[in-house]
Amino acid sequence: MLKTITELKTAYTKGTTTIEAVVSESLKISKEKNQDINAFLDIYDDALERARLADKELTNEGNKRPLLGVPIAVKNNILLKGKRATGASKILESYQATYDATIIAKLRAAGAIFVGATNLDEFAMGGSTENSAFGVTRNPLDLSRTPGGSSGGSAAAVAMGAVPVAIGTDTGGSIRQPASFCGLVGFKPTYGVVSRYGLMAMGSSLDQAGPLTNSVADAELIHSIMAGNDTYDATTITPDTYAPVPIKKSYTFGIPRGFLSSGVDADVLKIFEAHVALLRSLGHQVIEVDLPLFEQGLAAYYIVVPAEISSNLARYDGMRYGLAAAGDNLLEVYEKTRAAGFGPEVKRRILLGTYVLSSGYYDAYYGKAERVRVLMREELATIFKSVDVILTPTTPTPAFRLGEQEDLLALYKQDIFTVPVNLTGVPALTFPMGTVERDGVKLPVGVQYVGPHGGDTRLLSLGKLLYDNRQ
Repeated sequence: MLKTITELKTAYTKGTTTIEAVVSESLKISKEKNQDINAFLDIYDDALERARLADKELTNEGNKRPLLGVPIAVKNNILLKGKRATGASKILESYQATYDATIIAKLRAAGAIFVGATNLDEFAMGGSTENSAFGVTRNPLDLSRTPGGSSGGSAAAVAMGAVPVAIGTDTGGSIRQPASFCGLVGFKPTYGVVSRYGLMAMGSSLDQAGPLTNSVADAELIHSIMAGNDTYDATTITPDTYAPVPIKKSYTFGIPRGFLSSGVDADVLKIFEAHVALLRSLGHQVIEVDLPLFEQGLAAYYIVVPAEISSNLARYDGMRYGLAAAGDNLLEVYEKTRAAGFGPEVKRRILLGTYVLSSGYYDAYYGKAERVRVLMREELATIFKSVDVILTPTTPTPAFRLGEQEDLLALYKQDIFTVPVNLTGVPALTFPMGTVERDGVKLPVGVQYVGPHGGDTRLLSLGKLLYDNRQ
């Protein structure tokens, strides 16, 4: 499988391959490798017929649509009409989507061919894809390790060579962390730039869909197609919502040193410092910044997110869609359906969210966390007056072994650099900055670039310059 959209489009134009041949290869790889990796929950054989139609279009009209014939995998919490949409949960095991999510409609119109639905942590709750009701997903680079989560299936699908592009969702790092663990590019846009219509809501004020790819240019193209105002989603924004963020020849990067002082693997930190040295050698300025509230984002996140989960998952009650357990009365139906349908992590977060929203604790917990979010945004706005980009490792460690993180707090801390981005709504890009060796295997680690609101184009331009055009 060719690794990038550019390579595919060039091959189609030159006639060195056909769309049918590429999609056939994609399906073959998906089925063969899925037995060991479990990246896909469903593989769509009807993609071959779509490929044949795309070949006819290519012959008659040329390569006009930007994604014509590009095979894409989609996280299974995003709706594709007529396909299963499970959220990797037993409660939606047999549910079929009745409409396309807005981003799916846009990708379809651009010529994309959807080859399968990818595994995830149940309802996107987790950072290892070990919480799926349909089995764990393994990292293609080392089958004993996690691909990250919650978009672990999407990351694994790209890393195992089944597709050049997969779509994930990011509520607290769920695109960027698996991209880092699997050696990919991952992009989380400014909140509101991409429609959430047709995405299963986890944390409505944080969720955003984005691409996992092998190049920043591909991520930029996919993002440009998915982005835009949507009348079905009142939280989407227009391009003029934020002042333009100019693209420059040299940039000032800010490093929150206090953030890196503990918990970062020594080998990861060494590679990060090498990346900092590279930036300086290319003429960029790197300074230290102080982000005390940003550094406390994890605590606020694990109050805000469970609260929103508790609210969003109330709809799964056995009455409207999905699993319905029999009961003698309405309350019993609710209780039995949710007890049988939800996994342990989902139940844990619902309980915590219900607690922090209760009348006796709302102000002490949820209200305070929301006030912290406001202060975090103000803190970032001040910092971005003196720096162009905030720089951190994407994750504090490389991919860990499946079953290794038994301490839930330690697992949650894997998101320490990513969750503040979602709480504040700013964009962030990750791409590989090097590898560390563990048990004879070279494991990738990513660097995270965080930009100001509306700074999506700048981050993608920087990524192309520093990753796609690296020597």
